[in-house]
Amino acid sequence: MRYVQLRAFHYVAISGGFSRAAEELLLTQPAISDQVRKLEEEYDVLLFNRQRKQVVLTPAGEKLLVITRRLFDNEQQALELLSESRALRAGTLRIVADAAHHLLQILREFRRRYPGVRISVRSGNTETVMQSLYGYEADIGVLGEIPAARDFEVVTLNSTPIVAFAVADHPAAKAKSLTFKQLADLPLVMRERGSKTRRKLEDGAAEAGVELRPTIEAEGREAVREIVASGAGVGFVSAAEFGQDSRLVKIPIDAPGLLMDEALICLTERSGGKLVRAFLEIARSAASH
Repeated sequence: MRYVQLRAFHYVAISGGFSRAAEELLLTQPAISDQVRKLEEEYDVLLFNRQRKQVVLTPAGEKLLVITRRLFDNEQQALELLSESRALRAGTLRIVADAAHHLLQILREFRRRYPGVRISVRSGNTETVMQSLYGYEADIGVLGEIPAARDFEVVTLNSTPIVAFAVADHPAAKAKSLTFKQLADLPLVMRERGSKTRRKLEDGAAEAGVELRPTIEAEGREAVREIVASGAGVGFVSAAEFGQDSRLVKIPIDAPGLLMDEALICLTERSGGKLVRAFLEIARSAASH
């Protein structure tokens, strides 16, 4: 087994095809195909199902990809260690967040200090954030809970209540607050399963002996916001993420313990990377003020 063979496999897997992998590695497609073929033949294993023009990982290929993600991530960390100043001048930091709102101040300060660093921000729910970090597809995650797993370094950003919201002319918008029982009688617009906001809301209602059933289920916070703005129902969000929208009215929920602990997290094993460490330091400073 040679390094070039693993590298060829890895780039075919993450880019989704031999041609794209060849472009990434500045090689020819036949060269990439040959390296993967030799790896498969040497160990008598099929790593990809090649169906027409589609390339799909086999179960063995999926297991190997987990290992090569770590291998090449460690290689990148070694490169950063040996070229620290270059990483802070022209590296790339990948972030996946359940809400970018919590990052604005940190991003602004990070960009001021390290203007040459490219930052990629993707959105996702709690499940997506965790999967992206464990899969080495992101360096830093932001989510509405503090993970119980010990393999994360955590910076707590804030803690705010979950609130309901409705379009300004909705009958519920006139309420000073709403109980779970009152919410159960309203048309509810809720995020997809996997959303921490939804899970905390449903758990809180269950403790009060109430079942909340969504009339409309939508993927993503912005989708929920626009559906609620159309007058279709009542949505939910943490108070810190409500923002400014003249179409909508924020309605407190009569449940004192219904709080979202927004946290910035990264895998402990990756917290020593120069870009990650610099970002965490700025986040800690921002959280302490």
